[in-house]
Amino acid sequence: MTDAPVTTISVEEFSERAQAIVNEVRKVIVGQTELIRHVLICVVVGRHALLEGVPGLGKTMLIRTLSEVMNLKFSRIQFTPDLMPADITGTNIMEKQGDGRQEFRFEAGPIFANLVLADEINRATPKTQSALLEAMQEKMVTVANTTYHLDPPFFVLATQNPLEMEGTYPLPEAQLDRFMFKIHVPFPSTQELVEIFNRTTGGDEGQPQPVVDGAQILAMSELAYQVPIASHVSEYVARLVVATHPESEGATDKVRRYVRYGSSPRGGQALILGAKVNALLEGRYNVAFDDVKLIAPAVFRHRLLLNFEGLAEGITADDVISELIEQTPTGA
Repeated sequence: MTDAPVTTISVEEFSERAQAIVNEVRKVIVGQTELIRHVLICVVVGRHALLEGVPGLGKTMLIRTLSEVMNLKFSRIQFTPDLMPADITGTNIMEKQGDGRQEFRFEAGPIFANLVLADEINRATPKTQSALLEAMQEKMVTVANTTYHLDPPFFVLATQNPLEMEGTYPLPEAQLDRFMFKIHVPFPSTQELVEIFNRTTGGDEGQPQPVVDGAQILAMSELAYQVPIASHVSEYVARLVVATHPESEGATDKVRRYVRYGSSPRGGQALILGAKVNALLEGRYNVAFDDVKLIAPAVFRHRLLLNFEGLAEGITADDVISELIEQTPTGA
């Protein structure tokens, strides 16, 4: 953790730091260009990401590698059905003092870190999952009426297996909304698999090196928040958010037919922040419509609640989002 002051950086310095992070991550992770980019966007603005994919695709490895490259305090929480909220937040324990008195002392849980890996988050019960809510939203933890603040930077990167797999619990909608992105982890291509096999079975696994620290990440975040966005781009974001609701005038056919409830205002906030960072990664200090369109699927896919008809017909949130982006006009 760091208490160093945040310093202002230039767009060029931002791009250099971001590329340095990506280069070090690529020493370990093969392919997954979009995945790495989306996770980096969340980290830069201090928001949380949910990575979904079948076991063995390198989700945990990616997050652990990021913590090493960014030189951050890392904590891993393995979610299981018997995990309790206190196992995440910490608890008060009775401790005997030198004079014989007994006093309670707070034993901090693994949530007190910079980068928290919530591994297989959907294998724990909703009660335990909800223990993350206060930390994710307010960046603080309350135990026995005492509030403890989490040191910046702080973000949760969670992994989950697809919900159709046995032994999983659906995440509460209120918790899902706290994740900036829901990112699908695709299966590697044949060439990528060959490279993975060569690295992991030939003794040639890469060793990533730290290239930034917490203070530098906070400086990158400060620059991202300062990126200007034109009013017509903000209005486009607002139209997209409103159009995710089936009763709205701008809703598309698939939204009206298959969506039960659309995105919250947090979706619009995530869309703008993500577009700002994407612009910086491209070396620009302004947000374009293409930045918004590129980020939209990761922002909306966990914020659109499909109705029974959509689920029965095998419609995915990405199907709805694709039509939404195509048919929502960029102009008023």
